[in-house]
Amino acid sequence: MSAHLTDLPPRPDTAGELVDVPDGWEVRDVEQFLFREARLADENDYDGWEALWTDDAIYWVPVDGEGDHPRTTVSIIFDNRSRISTRMKQVKTGKRYAQAPPSNLRHILGNIELIGGRINAAGGTDLEVSANFLALESRARGNQLWGGRTTYRIRRIDGEIRLAYKKVVLVDNDKAVPTLGFLV
Repeated sequence: MSAHLTDLPPRPDTAGELVDVPDGWEVRDVEQFLFREARLADENDYDGWEALWTDDAIYWVPVDGEGDHPRTTVSIIFDNRSRISTRMKQVKTGKRYAQAPPSNLRHILGNIELIGGRINAAGGTDLEVSANFLALESRARGNQLWGGRTTYRIRRIDGEIRLAYKKVVLVDNDKAVPTLGFLV
């Protein structure tokens, strides 16, 4: 039985109107959070990286540009919070062969921009941020350079910044993608 597009929740990247940047956000704090998220991924600190996410989190890496509705088309990654946790448990077993041994990674973030706010399901306003990135992956098979644009939605929970949404649009996602077994 197929779902009708009218029965689906809105696309996560366009859900809700973009409003002004919410009060109380300092650019430096946002940058430090994004740098920390990248460092945790680079260092394969799976517990630390997973702890950054909210309970209602979405992590999406579409194919073919900005992607179609992720519930009706294939994505490289489309994870909710439960799937993020499952993915981290699998990686930590050491038996996820795409990452055995783990890649050596380094992310570089730039062009970090506070875009606006989006109302979340709890009625608060998440900060929407975008950034360009380059990630160098080094493996026994050679080096791979990944690049793209990431959209983040972050919120404060008990005074801590948390990640509610991450969409990674790879610049070459219209081509065959080699194994993407790490945290992009």
